Amino acid sequence: MARLFFGKAVSVTSKETVKNQRNGAATVSSKNQITIPVHARRTAGLKPGSRVVAQADSPGRVVLVRETDPLDEFSGTPTGHFRANELDELRDEWR
Repeated sequence: MARLFFGKAVSVTSKETVKNQRNGAATVSSKNQITIPVHARRTAGLKPGSRVVAQADSPGRVVLVRETDPLDEFSGTPTGHFRANELDELRDEWR
């Protein structure tokens, strides 16, 4: 909405909109969906496509936790578990 202020058109945002943006409020839609406010999303490091798990913490409180993939966490070469060239020696034994 635009209003005139000292003869210039100024964009005005409603008090409710500002209040909701300030405190990170979100509304549950008729499909039981919410939009995570930008500040909360950025602070949590969530990006489009991020998967989260919703956990009911107490009545009226839901906590979203980024979903982790155990394969991502443990994949790759374990460092510090083998001495230098030990894996190559084991592979040679298998041949």
